Amino acid sequence: MTALRPERESGAYGAGDQGTSYGGQPYGAPGAYGAPGAYGDGWYDSAQPEAYGGVSDGTAHLPPVDEETVALRIPEPPERTVRAESAPASGGRAARRKAARKRQGRRGGSHKAAEVHGAAGGREGASGAAEKASGAPLSRVEARRRARARKASPAVVASRAIGEVFITCGVLMLLFVTYQLWWTNVRAQAQAGKEVSDLQNDWANGKRQPGAFEPGQGFALLHIPRLDVVVPIAEGISSKKVLDRGMVGHYAEGALKTAMPDAKTGNFGLAGHRNTHGEPFRYINRLEPGDPIVVETQDDYFVYKMASILPVTSPSNVSVLDPVPKGSGFTGPGRYITLTTCTPEFTSKYRLIVWGKMVEERPRSKGKPDALVS
Repeated sequence: MTALRPERESGAYGAGDQGTSYGGQPYGAPGAYGAPGAYGDGWYDSAQPEAYGGVSDGTAHLPPVDEETVALRIPEPPERTVRAESAPASGGRAARRKAARKRQGRRGGSHKAAEVHGAAGGREGASGAAEKASGAPLSRVEARRRARARKASPAVVASRAIGEVFITCGVLMLLFVTYQLWWTNVRAQAQAGKEVSDLQNDWANGKRQPGAFEPGQGFALLHIPRLDVVVPIAEGISSKKVLDRGMVGHYAEGALKTAMPDAKTGNFGLAGHRNTHGEPFRYINRLEPGDPIVVETQDDYFVYKMASILPVTSPSNVSVLDPVPKGSGFTGPGRYITLTTCTPEFTSKYRLIVWGKMVEERPRSKGKPDALVS
């Protein structure tokens, strides 16, 4: 412990004698601070030069390094395993670049292999993606489980088969409807138009003569001006030979046989399609009493006036073809025409009947009747 210093002790700092230093030594005296011998000339207590590593000759030396107390040290690098591919390449910059390219090539190849494996896996889920990213192989149990998950169950297979059957049936039905509602009309109208042209040419050339006609043979034309209908009339009501070809057929066989237009009395019965196959009678329900219905033959025009209509009747009601048809409103023999077709539209459940009464017979030599001119 340091004792208190007197303020004006002889030889102390700040004493009256200038040039004296602390402890009574004058400034610049031998052995004092800044005097010759300091730091290498005996400043470290010349009496005991060995105290700070000095020697008896007055030369000072640095103290020895104490391995226990030195504060700053350079630590040795920790031991670690360095991969061969990460070690710096020797041989200069070109060698290092070449080594780097090799490492990138190896990584790219592994990535391409992983992509190929992922494409082959196909429909794996999130767990499959994680497995591919980690590179861990699947166990047999996990591989079988995923294979079973990808395989469709019998219920799924059956539902797919039923769906395909329904789709196929729908397409076939659509094609059939298109054929019935569109193509049959196109084909039948073309056939009917050709028959009209052939009839008119034969009449003009005198090739056809009035008389008995073969089944399916055209012999007259039917005009309904209100409906803008001109259609050939053929013998018989065969679907294949007459009706499906766009023509109207004359009831001329067995119990359904009806009179010809040139007969003095009787009922001239005709049948035709209301829908499909040319549908010549589709709108005969729109006819009104007094509307003209004209039958054109090789020699004459027979003009009828629409008289009455029976909207619905049974297909077996053949009395509508009687010489004096029942339900027509006619009370006695005359020269009548009966048009028959199916109803409602696109069905054949019932029959629609339209009757007319002849009002004029006009030879072709006198020209067309007023009903066709106007």
